[in-house]
Amino acid sequence: MTGRDDARGDGAGRDAVTARPGREAVTGAPGRVPGPRRRRRRGEQAMVPEAEFTSYYGKPVLNGPVWKVPDVPAYLFLGGLAGGASLLAAGSQVTGRAHLARVTKIGALGAIGASVVALVHDLGRPSRFVNMLRVIKPTSPMSMGSWLLSVYGPMAGLAAASEVTGLLPRIGAAATAAAAVTGPGVASYTAALVADTAVPAWHDAHRELPYVFVGSGAVAAGGLGVLAARRPTDLTPARNFALFGTALELGASRLLERRLGMVAEPYHQGRSGTLVRVGEALAVAGTAGAFAARRSRIVRALSGAALLAGSALTKWGVFGAGRVSAADPKYTVVPQRERLRHRQAARDGAAER
Repeated sequence: MTGRDDARGDGAGRDAVTARPGREAVTGAPGRVPGPRRRRRRGEQAMVPEAEFTSYYGKPVLNGPVWKVPDVPAYLFLGGLAGGASLLAAGSQVTGRAHLARVTKIGALGAIGASVVALVHDLGRPSRFVNMLRVIKPTSPMSMGSWLLSVYGPMAGLAAASEVTGLLPRIGAAATAAAAVTGPGVASYTAALVADTAVPAWHDAHRELPYVFVGSGAVAAGGLGVLAARRPTDLTPARNFALFGTALELGASRLLERRLGMVAEPYHQGRSGTLVRVGEALAVAGTAGAFAARRSRIVRALSGAALLAGSALTKWGVFGAGRVSAADPKYTVVPQRERLRHRQAARDGAAER
């Protein structure tokens, strides 16, 4: 093969293995390998072993998230609870479960109100939230999330106010429907928000995190419904909602761990892993208790509390996993090296062909 042919083959290989831009980009991945690289002949051994990686003065490779605790984990949990409760409220209203609809409407308003308070406290002052409404940027999860909150919050408020006062029932019904339509977005956009960062455990999990967050929000709303249920007819939709959320959360979490490999370690190791696992166990136990306790108020109360606590711990665990992955350089550097090896192997194979 001539030098010209070799250059052409190497260029074709480079084009064939170039990663797609956008959200499929991976943390720490460069656009190309800088500088000329001599291709090692087959069977040739490296004379110098690969150096062990250490960061500069022991500092993290990435700037970790500066969001406050417990403000942001509470914001993630309460947003999911609000969105799920609005869906449950709309379904309860349509099926004639007045008490369950009333409690979930009020719960949705309380949750979104507390969520906004936690967000503003993290931002430092209310004007910073207002400033985010100065533009509409579809490519920014924070911009779209701010507008989503601005639409959902008043709708949840109108639905709850009409339910409590009995005034303007048609407007209240329309607001309930609007809150139910925007509720899933409120429950899931925070997943896009954290995944739109360089934090490995969040960014690399951008495909599964929205499902984890929606499932966790449904678990929390189901727990609220189980606590509020007075009759078996009220208990049925609440426990079904909790079952749906638990199945969705567990399924998405297993897919996340399988696809991310080593980067998923913070989701099942250390303190963050303990929080995630305990949250999942409480969700399963609470769902099982809700199905087993048709007449026992004590068991229903324990099941509802377990569902709410399980959802909260899952969100705290996901938040903690992101911080752990940002602080440890290996979650950025080791996957990057593996991708470079695969890319170089693909170039070598393309050049030989």
